This record gives sequence, C-alpha cells and structure tokens, in this order.
Amino acid sequence: MPSEDAGILVAKHREPLYLLPAMSNRHGLIAGATGTGKTVTLQVIAEQFSSRGVPVFMADVKGDLSGISQPGTPTPRIQERLGLLKMGGFSFAGCPVTFWDVFGEQGHPVRATISEMGPLLLGRLLRLNDTQMGLLTMVFKIADDNGLLLLDLKDLRAMLDYVGTHASEFRTAYGNVSAASIGAIQRGLLALEEQGGDSFFAEPALNLEDLLQTDEKGNGVVNILAADRLLQSPQVYATFLLWLLSELFEKLPEVGDAEKPKLVFFFDEAHLLFADAPKPLQEKIEQVIRLVRSKGVGIFFITQNPLDIPDNVLGQLGNRVQHALRSFTPRDQKAVKAAADTFRSNPKLKVESVITELNVGEALVSFLDLKGAPGVVERAWICPPRSQIGPITPEQRKKTILASTVHGVYEKVVDRESAFERLRSRAEDRAASAPPPKPVARGREPESVISTMAKSVLRSAGTQIGREVVRGVLGTIFGTGRRR
Repeated sequence: MPSEDAGILVAKHREPLYLLPAMSNRHGLIAGATGTGKTVTLQVIAEQFSSRGVPVFMADVKGDLSGISQPGTPTPRIQERLGLLKMGGFSFAGCPVTFWDVFGEQGHPVRATISEMGPLLLGRLLRLNDTQMGLLTMVFKIADDNGLLLLDLKDLRAMLDYVGTHASEFRTAYGNVSAASIGAIQRGLLALEEQGGDSFFAEPALNLEDLLQTDEKGNGVVNILAADRLLQSPQVYATFLLWLLSELFEKLPEVGDAEKPKLVFFFDEAHLLFADAPKPLQEKIEQVIRLVRSKGVGIFFITQNPLDIPDNVLGQLGNRVQHALRSFTPRDQKAVKAAADTFRSNPKLKVESVITELNVGEALVSFLDLKGAPGVVERAWICPPRSQIGPITPEQRKKTILASTVHGVYEKVVDRESAFERLRSRAEDRAASAPPPKPVARGREPESVISTMAKSVLRSAGTQIGREVVRGVLGTIFGTGRRR
C-alpha cells in the first residue's frame, strides 16, 4: 500500500503529475467531450484513493464502472501506454466494491425517508412553484408539531389530505391551505411513484456509515450506485445525489485539514445537479459544496462542458483534468475559452488551441500544491487503470453483492407506524364513536351503524386519504382490506 503522504499519480508528461490527498477535499473537475477518456480518469483516481484507505462513492451512469472490482488485463493499448509513460513495476488489482441500486436490482437497495429528504429537495423533485413549496413546507411543519412521522409516499399523501380536510383548523396558526396546491402536489407524488419513488422512500434508510467502510487490508470500499436506469429520471438522479451530499454535510463531524479525505464523491453528469434548479436551491447546493470540505469530503464533478457548472461552484474546483473539447458552434468555442481561462497559464502551451487537439486518454492537468495554489497546467497522458476497464458479468456482480458486509441489511422493507397508520386509526376511531342516526320519518328504515360509517368515509373517497380510509375501515369490518 502506498505511504500516506504519497501523491496519487494520475498522469505523466515530462514529469509525473500527482493529486495530493491532503488537497482532495478542495474538490475537482473532470471534463471533456464524449469518448475522450473521462471515465478512465475517474477510475484511475478512484482506485488509487481506495488503495490509500479512502472510501469512494460514484454513480455508474453508463454501467461500465463495475470493472473496478476486478484486476485489469495487459491489453495491447495498456501495454503501449505503460511503455510510453515508462511505468515500471505496474501491477493489476481490483478494489473492494459495494454495489447499490435505488431499485434494488443491481445492488443493495438505497432508501431514504420523506422526512430526511425534507421539503426543499422534495419540492425540487416534484418541480413545485413557490406557492406549492410553501404549502409543502407547512405540511411538514404540521406533521412535526403533531408527532406524525413522514416516512414513505403514503404518509405524505395521507398528511396532505388531512391538512386539506382540516384547512380551517390550521389557517390561523399556519396560514391558508390551497386546495389547488394540494392537488398539484398529489399529482406530482403519483408521477414520482410511477418513476420508482415508492422503492426509494421507505425504511430501512441508508446508514451513511455503510459508505465509509474499509476492507480487512485497509483499502477503502468503492461504493458504486447503479444509475443507468435512474438516469432515465434525471430529476430523481440529481436530487438523490444532492440529498446524499446534504446528509454527509449534516451528519459528518468537522475534521479540518486532514492528510487524506474521509470520503471522495464522484458526481457524473454533473450538469443535472444545476439544471432548472430554483435560486434558493442553487444557493443551498453552493453552500453544501463549499462547506462539506470541512467534513473531509472531496467532490469531483464529471461533465462534458465546464459551462454546465455555475461560476460560484466552478471556482471551488481546484483540481482539474480537462480532456478534449469540440469547437463546432459558438457555444463550443465559448466553452473552450472558458476552460482555458480557468487554468494557471503555461508559457509553453497555447491552452485554448490544445484543448481541441487532445487525443483520447490525453488531458490538460492542473492540481493544487500543498499550499492550495493551482499548479501550472500541463499536457499529459492519463495513466492506465489497474482494474478492469468495462463492466463485469451479472454473475460476478451477484457474487459481490452476496459477499458484501451489508447484504441482508437493506433487502427487506420495514413499514412501521407512521402518519398514514395514525391518521387512518383516528378516522376509524371517529367512525366507531359516531352517535347512531336519528330515525327517519315517513316509514324509512333507520340506517345501520355500518351503513352510516360506510357513507361517511365514501364521501371522502375522492381524495387519496379517503381511498386509504376506505381500505382501512371497510377492510376491518368485512375482512377484505389490503395495504398498498
């Protein structure tokens, strides 16, 4: 295992170019057009962090990062690169890996509760406007004040209906309740459920400590999130990773300046994080990125175009690997110039021209020195990875999942009493304690208690909680109820 103070060899030109672990929590950028080598660069950096005992989290958006779990093979291209860079003593090795998947298909299930997500991120996920966001925040507050846990989607749906039904009771203390906004949020929740939200919002929720593991040899575990299917819902993908960053920021202790990061987080398709983000959320994102470094978390953004990253965030990314950019349109030309201007100049390089000339696997590289100052940009070849390039087989993935230390921890959903159950119980109690109806004149038979209760709950069946109460009360009476 490399010594603690050894730099991470990422690329070589005339001299080796090292990424310093102590400067890795100052964040980084890996950029370049499709097919220029970003994924391999990510893999090289991740496996070397792992070999230094640093856990890694990465989203696998193309399904080809799983090979980091297996030793590589000496292909002709790798042999050629090793000879070009004169890398003696090179050996192939895989990394310890834990596979995760929001849908529980290609890895251990990843879940969070509605309460953990919070109204700000959930509002972004549902694309709510300001009025709807205000109502959602109110609903969270009412739930907290009444001790009603919001764990899954049915809890939030039940809570929304409860607030709408009792709007007059909450108006003085919390403000007006808009029926239109409740309807819009309910429709958004239904759409979210169809995208797999019911799989994600549940318990047991992810324990962040499970992302910070090392193996018996002291190597950091590489946590790989299967994101190829998740990326079909880009809003869900971006919000999930932002939630994860926020949780790390909230729960990890301050570590100050450390010899190496506590966790390195790779955010592929980083432009999705900022796309269509309202100003309050973008300010929150910038704050988390700026402050999470004090928790020992380094973030590397991977994107095609540096212009996809807001200036306030781009300025915080001190470690840069820039692969080739194309220059076909005015926006492409602007991106090339912007990328060139972010580097510390090198008199020997015309950076703006070189960016469009780089070969596959070649990059412009600039890392921070021990004083936190950016190094002079160099044109260099990225070192080959020690692990396998490309995906593993389904059988290899399954074997890795079964051998994981967290296997069996997250596989079974737990549904404990929360807002949905408590609100349903209240509705049942009210129905059971309702006084018998008065006799009806003109010879009509008095309605039975069961009939009265049935009509009462059916009147509210047009709303989500109404439908759930019908299942609860009538199911109890007739023995046919079922839970969704």
